[in-house]
Amino acid sequence: MEKGDLILIPFPFTDLTGNKTRPTLVLAFGKLDVTVAFVSTQLKWKEETDILLESNEETGLKKNSLIRLSKIATIDKNMALGRLGVISNSLIQKVNENLKAILDLD
Repeated sequence: MEKGDLILIPFPFTDLTGNKTRPTLVLAFGKLDVTVAFVSTQLKWKEETDILLESNEETGLKKNSLIRLSKIATIDKNMALGRLGVISNSLIQKVNENLKAILDLD
């Protein structure tokens, strides 16, 4: 598992009442945990820091989707259900820039 991988996990609802298996983007990983960003096909909800992902063989996505960088979770690595694909290095750079903006980092 590496930064930029798209994986499937049971992603928690924002109100923590349950979860749904969804694609997520790996932002960081350690020995036990992985920090991921939510990926959604709901393009109409695009926020300024969201990033559009094309559905193709590289990403493994069935539909064009958004990386929702404002929706982040850290979970046990064992919750990962599988790898879908990966994003390009240029998109990883954009993810880094947008995370800096969200977290107000210089």
